[in-house]
Amino acid sequence: MVASAPRMETLPALLSYDRAYPFAVRMVFPGPATLEGTEVSWEFARELLTAGMDDPAGQGDVRVRPFGYDRTVLEFHAPEGIAMVHVRTEELRRFIQRAQELVPAGEEHLYLDLDQGLTDLLGEDH
Repeated sequence: MVASAPRMETLPALLSYDRAYPFAVRMVFPGPATLEGTEVSWEFARELLTAGMDDPAGQGDVRVRPFGYDRTVLEFHAPEGIAMVHVRTEELRRFIQRAQELVPAGEEHLYLDLDQGLTDLLGEDH
């Protein structure tokens, strides 16, 4: 078996939060940062990001865990492989704080448009 050493590169990525989707955060990787050369985005639970800064969290395609004293690792699992993103924990805490100023934790349900969601699911004919 031949294994190559992992490369640590600085790549641009955008982490965002939209109160219209109050339970989720989104991380977008531009084309130059992906294997296919096209933009890739991952949406996952805001709660997963919050929990993973202090203790390992997640069992699916996205996993978050603390790394050292000042980093958090986000792992994105796909058939092509695993991308591991190291982020300064303090930057993530500021991001979560700003998101919770927009939509406080536990109040996400107040920001959902359930009527529109049902319309989208059922289509215009129903």
